[in-house]
Amino acid sequence: MADRAELLEVALDSLPEGLALLGGEGQVMLWNRAAEAITGYASADLLSRQTPGQLELLLSFCSRPGDQEAGAEPQPGRGAIVHFQHKLGHDVPVIARTLVLRGGLGGRMGTAVVFHPAESLDALPHGECDEGSSVEASQTEFEDRLAGVFEDFRQGGETFGVLWITVDQAHELRRTHGAGACDAMLEKVERAMANGLRPAEEMGRWGDEEYLILSHERTPEMLAAHAQVLAGLARTAEFRWWGDRVSLTVSIGAAQAERNGSLVELLEKAKAAMFTSFHAGGNQITSAPGGQACSPS
Repeated sequence: MADRAELLEVALDSLPEGLALLGGEGQVMLWNRAAEAITGYASADLLSRQTPGQLELLLSFCSRPGDQEAGAEPQPGRGAIVHFQHKLGHDVPVIARTLVLRGGLGGRMGTAVVFHPAESLDALPHGECDEGSSVEASQTEFEDRLAGVFEDFRQGGETFGVLWITVDQAHELRRTHGAGACDAMLEKVERAMANGLRPAEEMGRWGDEEYLILSHERTPEMLAAHAQVLAGLARTAEFRWWGDRVSLTVSIGAAQAERNGSLVELLEKAKAAMFTSFHAGGNQITSAPGGQACSPS
């Protein structure tokens, strides 16, 4: 009969996620088959050997940057995007999380790093961006944040939703007055909506004329009610260009994350809901899926 150690090794090798067990000095003690498939490195490349430079970022990963002070232990179950180089040289983004391993007396024995490939960030739906746009370059950090929050949620963490927002007048203003006028107007709207954000919410540009808000409202109804507040704030933004006052409104699509869904599906639902609001005449809010556009109160 197989002994306990052999059974444990077989069980860990059968996991669909990559698993690295690190000793107290950071040396690799176990590297399962999924880890081999994801990274291209066989266990023989790592066990009792110096860690390849391409994997240092992954194996030294402790927590999402900024969550804790240097040297603090990672919070179990929390995930974050980590980029490392595959053995063949290409970039691999994964969602990684860690767990401190302790002995019976509480002493730290090592660390487990669990990881799986992240959804392709290039596949996430965005708003339209001109080639070489500074907005396009600024989306990467927000993408990583979204992926990390979604992974936390998938592991049983706090619920969240997204609001996909477009300014109804942006396209026409860009066409008639140019990109400078449009950007100035968008900054006004952004500042106005920022006054209504909750402390834990984040807002980022998601296209040349669009924004995305990551919200931790607990239900679709609460998310839609919050969108109403933000739409009202957007209307208060005072914008003049060459003496002309431009009245501003926004179209918003709201979507709540689902545990059996994906981040791509969540964003697609929010985008579709935003387009429903926009094509209903603008100054509307639509909740996904299949929601009806309604005017802000």
